[in-house]
Amino acid sequence: MGHTRRTDGRRTQSERDAITVEIGYALASAAFAAAVVFGVLAGPGLLFDLPGAVEKAGLAAGTALAVVLFPLRVVSVLVRFRWGPQPSQPGRTSPDS
Repeated sequence: MGHTRRTDGRRTQSERDAITVEIGYALASAAFAAAVVFGVLAGPGLLFDLPGAVEKAGLAAGTALAVVLFPLRVVSVLVRFRWGPQPSQPGRTSPDS
């Protein structure tokens, strides 16, 4: 995304809208990824009659990884958005160059 600012340095409405959408996407995709990881690790212990230690280990591992994955996903999406699109060819900054 091009980051052309108004002459007074403030963001345009379209830039603010794009940031809002990107934050929403980052939060939603992080929640989905954390839920999938939690479900994969903790789900079998909750669905099947497994020994107590195995069930607790799966629950603990699923919780720990989900807690770590959520902020990592949010940060990675937002950092990638901040950098904007990369030029298609090294050394070029715009299609006209």
